[in-house]
Amino acid sequence: MGPHAKTDTVAEIKNGDTSSRDTSSSHAHGDKGGFVPHNQDLDQAYWYVHESNNAVEATPDELRRLRRKVDWWIVPIMFACYTMQFIDKVSLNYAAVMGLNQELKLKANQFTNAATWFFIAFLIAEVPNAIILQRVPVAKWLGANVVLWGIATACTAAAHNYETLLTARIFLGIFEAAIAPCLILISSQWYTKSEAAPRFSIWYAGLGLGQIIGGIVSYAFQQVKHPAFSGWKIMFIVLGLVTVIIGFVTFFILPDTPMKARFLSEHEKVMLLKHVSVNQTGIRNKNYKLSQAVEVLTDIQLGGVITTYSATLIRNFGYKPPKAALLNMPSGIVSIASTLIVGYGIRHTSNRWAWIAGCCIPGILGGGLMSFATGTKAGQLAGIYLVNTITATLIVIYQWIGSNVAGQTKRVISVALISGSFSVGNIIGPQTFQAKDAPKFIPAKITVLATQAAAALIAVVLFVYYVWANRRKGAVPAIVEDVGIDGREEHLWDDKTDKRNPTFRYVY
Repeated sequence: MGPHAKTDTVAEIKNGDTSSRDTSSSHAHGDKGGFVPHNQDLDQAYWYVHESNNAVEATPDELRRLRRKVDWWIVPIMFACYTMQFIDKVSLNYAAVMGLNQELKLKANQFTNAATWFFIAFLIAEVPNAIILQRVPVAKWLGANVVLWGIATACTAAAHNYETLLTARIFLGIFEAAIAPCLILISSQWYTKSEAAPRFSIWYAGLGLGQIIGGIVSYAFQQVKHPAFSGWKIMFIVLGLVTVIIGFVTFFILPDTPMKARFLSEHEKVMLLKHVSVNQTGIRNKNYKLSQAVEVLTDIQLGGVITTYSATLIRNFGYKPPKAALLNMPSGIVSIASTLIVGYGIRHTSNRWAWIAGCCIPGILGGGLMSFATGTKAGQLAGIYLVNTITATLIVIYQWIGSNVAGQTKRVISVALISGSFSVGNIIGPQTFQAKDAPKFIPAKITVLATQAAAALIAVVLFVYYVWANRRKGAVPAIVEDVGIDGREEHLWDDKTDKRNPTFRYVY
């Protein structure tokens, strides 16, 4: 190999191009003077670290500074994306209290069906997402989809009947389907498993901010009185434009991998990759493996928690529409508080399963109030606010998947599957709000109560499974996050699944 081989190979990885390597005959020069075969099963991050000239180990202070630098470049963009995906998704509920149903002359369950078809499209779109995400740059895919769903949101203003409304919602569901899988994969690239928990919580807190902003936006646009252009139409256009701008920012600024981060020096990139190699979940590998896809079908951890939210629930308590929008805002505060508490709690104490069960307790109380405290509006509202504590359980599930699933093919399928499973829950959820049950919707409220209990049960089942799975691997030493490692060992980057890697340990 010539003197420029190392530089050339690193350049390939920067450009995301490793296709030119010949796995049977091409070799890379190792730091100790030996030769290492270029194995395409190895993650692109392995080659970047292995072929760099930087062998200096990072100090704790350097890692802290690096984490803060990454936090400021990565997390705000993900937070903005998740905030807008929630606002755009539930904007239909806000439009409903602004007169959309009457203006479009919707009948019986047509509004519920429009909400449901969003999630049907969302679910179907997860199938191509599970294939595309291993082939294309994840951040670019996310940015493109954010722009497209912003356009779909703006186009909802043009709806003039049930069919056109349905079309807009279907396209919105298709493009929003990319959000959770992309953010899970991106977040897992930059942090160790314990470090990732609060970062997941921060961007997921965008859901709570979305509830607060959504209530304000709905209230504000309800004050717009124009005979030719209703307030809900202006709302959709404004929200769509904001989302498109955020989408372009995501596309051009958010790096696809740490290796492509322009805000990091070469030393910082290598330092970061060595640091996160302990995850054993990889960064980027475009080789599709059928065996990993099959393994997904037999993995018990890939369950989901069913949940649903609806601003129209408050609308039917007898409050007038403007007040109904503002009354939904405390739900956002509860969501933000519970999400951040759980995220930072996991960072310092782990015990993810216990945090899920703990959040389900007020959720169960809230479900009970919604179902049985039908005599008072205050009791019903308190129930809705308490139910929002279960928001935090969803981010734990996301982070569990990001931490506990290894093998790139298995990971991309798993994150799409988990996102799709929540879509299934939301398909069932709106259908429980049937017109014949108005105005109290007792069957729907009982469903909410049941989902809280189911979430707690799932957490306990996952805890038992992870303890059992780790004990089965007990004879082989685990890679411990707190112990400094070189980050150049092949077994840290060899694209094995969590089940097939003997040094991989599940977190719970």
